[in-house]
Amino acid sequence: MPEPRIEIEYCVGCRWMLRAAWMAQELLSTFAKDIGEVALIPNNDPPGGVFVIRCNGVIVFSREKGGHFIEAKELKTLIRDVICPDRPLGHSEHHHHHHHSQRDQSGQRNGAEDRCGPCEAKGPD
Repeated sequence: MPEPRIEIEYCVGCRWMLRAAWMAQELLSTFAKDIGEVALIPNNDPPGGVFVIRCNGVIVFSREKGGHFIEAKELKTLIRDVICPDRPLGHSEHHHHHHHSQRDQSGQRNGAEDRCGPCEAKGPD
């Protein structure tokens, strides 16, 4: 069986390349001996807002369907369940990491984290 290929497709217009690269780094750090390749795939297609992760061509996460960005811990669990289900993930399975989204002065979430201007015009997912 060929080693797994992970694809992270991201919206260029939303500037999600760094998020995609960070997820790739997290996966490569955790599954260095279990993953054959991680590919970053820029998406310029309208209406934008794409953030999809595939393992061997099968979607394991879609921001559009999930309604949020996936946390590294959650992604590692999903990938592990596909490529090596018997492998423990160690500390990332036992500790809860809290993600603090950006907020404006009124305490509301800053939409810049989730969508760029052109993608925001698309409306809700």
